[in-house]
Amino acid sequence: MVFTLGNPGETYAHTRHNVGFDTLDIIAASFGLKLKRRCFRKYMQAVAMLPSGSQATFVKPLTYMNNSGAIAKYFIGKRFEVQQLIVVCDNLDLPVGSIRIRQGGSTAGHKGLISLAHHIGSTDFIRIYIGIGRPAQAATVVEHVLGSPDDDDERKALDKAIGNAADAVISLCDGTDIQEVMRAYNRRSKGN
Repeated sequence: MVFTLGNPGETYAHTRHNVGFDTLDIIAASFGLKLKRRCFRKYMQAVAMLPSGSQATFVKPLTYMNNSGAIAKYFIGKRFEVQQLIVVCDNLDLPVGSIRIRQGGSTAGHKGLISLAHHIGSTDFIRIYIGIGRPAQAATVVEHVLGSPDDDDERKALDKAIGNAADAVISLCDGTDIQEVMRAYNRRSKGN
């Protein structure tokens, strides 16, 4: 299952906090999928058959970042047998335009990851972090993460990182070993 973090609605579209959602849009397009929302559900979903014969479920929760885990809990253990969970989200501590892939670890204070870990009872999942950098001193963290890129250079760097994150997810879905994907993508950064 590929689970992306972000906030629903046009107000938050393409903000720094929604890089996970933007990544899923690219992934869905590459698989020729359309994310759909079933009646009264608080998520959008698409399913793809993979070359290995297994199935991948792509989920975009519509509960706002801080309650994303409630949607993951709905899927994990109740509706599906999830063999591998891949989460895509923003990261303040990485430079803009970089990505980092990790297996397990702490939530590092990320409210979406905190919610996810709380609801599924584990932090043992793959994370693909997209660097959004720390705010300038004049901006608060909330203003920064909920804001759009400041200029064309930042937008281009984020778009490149979103594309790299999408490629990394697709590689994992194609069966590439996590260590190989980490070696390939953790070295990529702004401008590469």
